[in-house]
Amino acid sequence: MSAMYPELAGKVAIVTGAGRRHGLGAAMAARLAVEGCAVAIIDLGQPMGENFPAGAIGASEEMQAVVDEIVTGGGNARAFACDMRLAAQIEAVVDAVAAHFGRVDILVNNAGIGYLMKPIIELSMDEWDAVLGVNLRGVFAATQAVAKRLIAQGQGGRIVNIASQAAKSGFPFAAAYCASKHGLVGLTRVAAIELGKHQITVNAICPNHVTTGLGAWQNEYFSKALGLTLDQYMAAMRGRIPLGRPGLVTDTANACAYLCSNQAAYITGEAMNVSGGEEYH
Repeated sequence: MSAMYPELAGKVAIVTGAGRRHGLGAAMAARLAVEGCAVAIIDLGQPMGENFPAGAIGASEEMQAVVDEIVTGGGNARAFACDMRLAAQIEAVVDAVAAHFGRVDILVNNAGIGYLMKPIIELSMDEWDAVLGVNLRGVFAATQAVAKRLIAQGQGGRIVNIASQAAKSGFPFAAAYCASKHGLVGLTRVAAIELGKHQITVNAICPNHVTTGLGAWQNEYFSKALGLTLDQYMAAMRGRIPLGRPGLVTDTANACAYLCSNQAAYITGEAMNVSGGEEYH
């Protein structure tokens, strides 16, 4: 893919939750790198207990693999480990990114937990806290840290929050996830109002289902929970999407690049559906 937005060349973008190959965060980081952005790949770096197991987080080796793919393609990237539940770590990593690349222009809040799915009566408070801690608290802390730097730089900026179709519709077994993503849209709107005077736009993207590694796990989980075969579950999904297919990582990555570009300079406070017509609220 060739660059579409030349004004993004030389910008510095932070993409959280980008440390898994073939994941949504990695795709957005790669897309911004194609546009000429230097990209900071942020992820947890190592497993941390039962709520953050290996295979569900971006480990340091995989984070470096994402960086290597971008560099091999001619881009500029570096990996930084960070626990998105801890504001002090987030502040430190934003400072580290700015020290390495010279500035920060774009924040893509993509880090999230989408694998702690249980009925309400079975979900533990620890699991609830883990989901809300990453999906909402972490986004708030990252937005706060980056907004301070963008304001100090005085040249505006872009914040893109990766919400979900679950930010607008409810789904069974996803109480914490849906609550966090609904909250993320509210945070997006408030941040857009407050930061607009600094020429910082804040928008959310609401993808429907995307079959990444996490998405494949979700397909298996929900098909079993609903008493369907995987083929039946996927056929039903395709049947309710007007464009006839689930989302691709490139669909969201393209929307992200657009919202970071000058073409979207007058768009802020929006929660953009990227769902093939499945979600229209």
